[in-house]
Amino acid sequence: MAKAKSVYSCTECGAQSPKWQGQCPSCGQWNTLVESIADATTPRNRFSSVAGTKSAQVQKLADVKAREMPRMPTSVAEFDRVLGGGLVAGQVVLIGGDPGVGKSTLLLQALAAMSTTLSALYVSGEESAEQVALRGQRLSLESESLDLLAEIQLEKILGTLEAARPAIAVIDSIQTVYSEALDLLAEIQLEKILGTLEAARPAIAVIDSIQTVYSEALTSAPGSVAQVRECAAQLTRFAKQSGCVIVLVGHVTKEGALAGPRVLEHIVDTVLYFEGDTHQSFRLVRAFKNRFGAVNELGVFAMTDRGLKGVSNPSAIFLSTHSEPVPGSCVLVTQEGTRPLLVEVQALVDGAHAPNPRRLSVGLEQNRLAMLLAVLHRHAGIDCYDQDVFVNAVGGVRITEPAADLAVLLAVVSSLTSRALPGKLAVFGEIGLAGEVRPAPRGQERLREAAKLGFTRAVIPRANMPKSGIEGMEILAVDRVADAIRSLREM
Repeated sequence: MAKAKSVYSCTECGAQSPKWQGQCPSCGQWNTLVESIADATTPRNRFSSVAGTKSAQVQKLADVKAREMPRMPTSVAEFDRVLGGGLVAGQVVLIGGDPGVGKSTLLLQALAAMSTTLSALYVSGEESAEQVALRGQRLSLESESLDLLAEIQLEKILGTLEAARPAIAVIDSIQTVYSEALDLLAEIQLEKILGTLEAARPAIAVIDSIQTVYSEALTSAPGSVAQVRECAAQLTRFAKQSGCVIVLVGHVTKEGALAGPRVLEHIVDTVLYFEGDTHQSFRLVRAFKNRFGAVNELGVFAMTDRGLKGVSNPSAIFLSTHSEPVPGSCVLVTQEGTRPLLVEVQALVDGAHAPNPRRLSVGLEQNRLAMLLAVLHRHAGIDCYDQDVFVNAVGGVRITEPAADLAVLLAVVSSLTSRALPGKLAVFGEIGLAGEVRPAPRGQERLREAAKLGFTRAVIPRANMPKSGIEGMEILAVDRVADAIRSLREM
């Protein structure tokens, strides 16, 4: 028997190479080439030719009539916010996150609510039908109209257990089972899923998860680069031609990125990511890509015994409960998509007990913290070279926008001088290397949100100063870092 030919596929971009290399020749990533068996035949595209389909014609852009795509609400307000108002017919959504963060729970809640008015299908590749039913009972979901497909294929081990019906079974050991029976991995056949979708024609379908979907046309194992890429392409093609909304659940790597080829994120229309610590009850859903809505939109949920509940006022969970102002605390008005959020930024400055002072940042960019401390020394005359500096964003939120610079520096100065900032003070603004305070986008929306939550003072860039002011708020506009620090000392 001829030896099967092997190729090396990149887990980042999906490019193939006939031999192993340390660096992918296509995307340049290191140690991403994984060996797999080359496919003898190219899988047939079952949706490449549809009866009655006409070839596309070249037309003028001005002649194309644009129309607003109708939205399908999921009955979960925070989820609809992240999606841009709801789902769109033919949309393909990829949602990823750490194990146990709540991906399946959120999707099961949304599908159960949508199944009362639309046909919905939940395809489970990681849980049996009984496990999904138990989850629905625990969440008290009305799932009478929700269709479920749990197509899992196991052979020898499950066949033996079904015949013997033991009360308890011991597998000694699981490592040997996987090495000796690699073909016993749970898998879902792509062809069976597509057949079910064609027959049922649901308005929305959830595939949990894309890494378990398996196509018989390919010889590689489930979860491989070729399998994930081909299965996602076939499901996306079906969604575009039938108008069915398909939601794909994706696994993540130990670094926190979505597992599988990078092309997976390019195929789908929307990429959502679950954030949150399993030790905390709050979960954040962030949109990194959305062809039908705003990107970087944020949804906040609270994990309860009845599932995920949307948080209508997320600023309350990111603010402190101090009875009086404390040193090292500053309230930042950040912008997440279209939503202004108030987040408490805390700083702790302490004398260094080692030759190299520590610079630690949680929820904020660490390299930017080192740059801000250099600006503070050069343009404000405040030294931190012999101090350990720790900065934290309360509530586990991650802040990536540069408008947090001014709040970080004021919190550092407050901790260093052991002097609390004035109460009910909100801050935002970007800081340049020359010490200037640059404007932030949507400044008036940030100020209105702060005023609505009871804040009476604000320190902002001068370019963001509103012409008519904000009722009930004293606004201090500054041009440079030194001016902001000097003005706060005089308050």
